[in-house]
Amino acid sequence: MTLSPMLISVAAFLGVTSLVAAIFHFVRSLTPTTPEERLEVLVGKKSASGEGANHRVTKDELIRDAFSPIANVVGGLGERFANLALFFEQADSPISIDAFVGLSLGAAAIGVVAAWASGSPPPLYPVAALALGMMPFLWLFLRRRRRLKKFAHQLPDALELIGRALRSGHSLAAALHLVHQEMPDPIGTEFGMAYEEQNLGIPIEKALKNTLKRVPNMDLKFFVTAVAIQRQSGGDLAEIIDKISYIIRERFKIMGQVAALTGEGRLSGVVLMGLPIVLFLAVYQINPDYVMLLFTDPIGKKMLAAAAVLQIIGALVIKKIVAIKV
Repeated sequence: MTLSPMLISVAAFLGVTSLVAAIFHFVRSLTPTTPEERLEVLVGKKSASGEGANHRVTKDELIRDAFSPIANVVGGLGERFANLALFFEQADSPISIDAFVGLSLGAAAIGVVAAWASGSPPPLYPVAALALGMMPFLWLFLRRRRRLKKFAHQLPDALELIGRALRSGHSLAAALHLVHQEMPDPIGTEFGMAYEEQNLGIPIEKALKNTLKRVPNMDLKFFVTAVAIQRQSGGDLAEIIDKISYIIRERFKIMGQVAALTGEGRLSGVVLMGLPIVLFLAVYQINPDYVMLLFTDPIGKKMLAAAAVLQIIGALVIKKIVAIKV
């Protein structure tokens, strides 16, 4: 079974169009937008002038203005199912949601064309489209995980800096501003946003809770809870912060030991998950007719479905075994 030239042309056209649209939106996202200019006015980097200088700036209005109609549709689905807009914010994505969608569609179309050009069987075309179409999401997921992991490792140093600032007579807001000045992204940026929010009149507890929403970190939750309790009942906040920082560092040590002990199990899981796929590709290169029975014969299709289900179950079981919470 071969694809018609018309279908190939349509797939190539859609892929190229999606890529061009994604590049256009990416370049446009690098230029200052109206909400960004208004935020610069708020923090004092720009003077308020021109039409719209008297507009009220709210978070909902900024989010509504920042996304295009396509992003509004996708963002609405994301808020209902997976909160896609917050996911992009946590990953500090350099591209907008609509550009991301166009990039994913273009990658999926390229996957179909590449599978056809390499002579793969037609049943693998959707697999190739899904594999390449998911690459942008995989990149965004890894970017988010890397950023949150970096934040977690920076948090003990930031808490120690806040504790020293409080002992020297600074307020908590000034301590947050000091973290923003002295520490790099992401923790410097996130604490700087909390400092700017409390400058705009938001209570500092609420500003820290907003930071916790952007950065879902359990250790940060301890810090935010300690600040909220100290504001109500009083106490030595610097001493509490020092104890939280010490507990975080000790937990990191235990996590390192657990990672070393479970390294063999995690590597075994990677090998067991990747081995069937590698063997399938190897056998297909050696004897394609032998492998095609899995796609043409009814029993072969049932075997493929059963293998996929067993792969997923095996991955979940291995993850359950090696994932030890500390």
